[in-house]
Amino acid sequence: MSLYTTIKTPNVTYEQPLGLFINNEFVKGVDGRTFETLNPTTEKPITSVYEASEKDVDIAVKAAREAFEGPWKKVTPSDRGRMLTKLSELFERDMETLASIEALDNGKAVTMAKVDIANAAGCLRYYGGWADKITGQTIDTNSETLSYTRHEPVGVCGQIIPWNFPILMWAWKIGPAIAAGNTVIIKTAEQTPLSGLYASKLIVEAGFPPGVINVISGFGRVAGAAISSHMDIDKIAFTGSTLVGRMILQAAAKSNLKKVTLELGGKSPNIVFEDADIDNAISWANFGIFFNHGQCCCAGSRLLVQESIHDKFVARFKERAAQNKLGNPFEGDTFQGPQVSQLQFDRIMEYINHGKKEGATVAFGGERHGTEGYFIQPTVFTDVTPDMKIAQEEIFGPVIAVTKFKDEADAIRIGNGTNYGLAAAVHTKNINTAIRVSNALKAGTVWINNYNMISYQAPFGGFKESGIGRELGSYALENYTQVKTVHYRLGDALF
Repeated sequence: MSLYTTIKTPNVTYEQPLGLFINNEFVKGVDGRTFETLNPTTEKPITSVYEASEKDVDIAVKAAREAFEGPWKKVTPSDRGRMLTKLSELFERDMETLASIEALDNGKAVTMAKVDIANAAGCLRYYGGWADKITGQTIDTNSETLSYTRHEPVGVCGQIIPWNFPILMWAWKIGPAIAAGNTVIIKTAEQTPLSGLYASKLIVEAGFPPGVINVISGFGRVAGAAISSHMDIDKIAFTGSTLVGRMILQAAAKSNLKKVTLELGGKSPNIVFEDADIDNAISWANFGIFFNHGQCCCAGSRLLVQESIHDKFVARFKERAAQNKLGNPFEGDTFQGPQVSQLQFDRIMEYINHGKKEGATVAFGGERHGTEGYFIQPTVFTDVTPDMKIAQEEIFGPVIAVTKFKDEADAIRIGNGTNYGLAAAVHTKNINTAIRVSNALKAGTVWINNYNMISYQAPFGGFKESGIGRELGSYALENYTQVKTVHYRLGDALF
């Protein structure tokens, strides 16, 4: 099989790399194995890419280690920033192509994909600005000692990203790691390898030395496991399910005790009080769950509505859900495309059927949409009690569970009543209620009178089983640096 193929989308025709990107080159896997990636809109193959084995991971790690210990150490922080900024400019230049790849391989609406590309470019530029501003402290210990700290790069970083935001997660991971002076091996999700490989072409154009950023395609059980347990990887970052996050944490502990950050699942409460602006709350609740087809770790999948406005709110919320356009991701007015795979489609439908059996009411949707592609209707469940499976487990699809609450204390109790703590939202006109409730919710992000507004300048991550550490903002740099304390004795010997 060739290392490139020509792919035609409704918007662009482009050259798609198929190989593993190691040492600034696209190469075939050692074993020569390939796997197909499917178009979730048609359920048909797009192309095949080379699959990374444990041997390929070893090769990529060696390349990253040699770069880290060699030429990359000589690159100034300002030049690291310049390269990241250049990469962000190339993302913007190739936005149409990258967005079309995301729509083709992931199924997300191309208009939404363009927002992802813009945010990915912004993230890379943001960390380009941070590269020469990572500083330590001087510490006044005594008059005869100069004490100071250095924030040094961790080393070789393994990064494993999910399929729901392929190119955005690519940027979230690479930006802070490179800004801090590390080298990277990043594994894309097996469902969506294409945009990450295309972006790898831009790494060379941006001027990065060989081995600094390596991008491989493969499966979690092979390549992901090899990264997690590799003895020469110093840090691992993972975004995905809590189940897999536990496995990665165990592998890191059993190997070389590498540093770990995990951005995991969620079952986020979206709380609407009776004094909320109803039109505004309905709009954000719709966006909070049905954005990206519900395939969002921080989705507002639990809608908690105060009982005094519950019936009116649900009636209007169903009307709003009915307005979401399902269909071809390349059509400009499409809001919701297909789920990413047959496996994901089946999993979501299983949860919908379970909700019906538990006694929840399907107020809207609840069925497959159309006959081709992995489309599921926006689904609204009412009469949901907090103990139901659909109110406790992450569905990762366009399914929302609506639950009544009595008062503020009841809302907080229900809101905190899962093992997750990634995000939450509060809708109210009362600033005191907003602050009290947001302070009481056990979540890494709380939105007030909005939802899903993530900024690369602000930290993102979870409480409880929703993860360890923070992505984005200056906080992410803490994951990719280690602090060294230096004591320089100025005076005479004590003894």
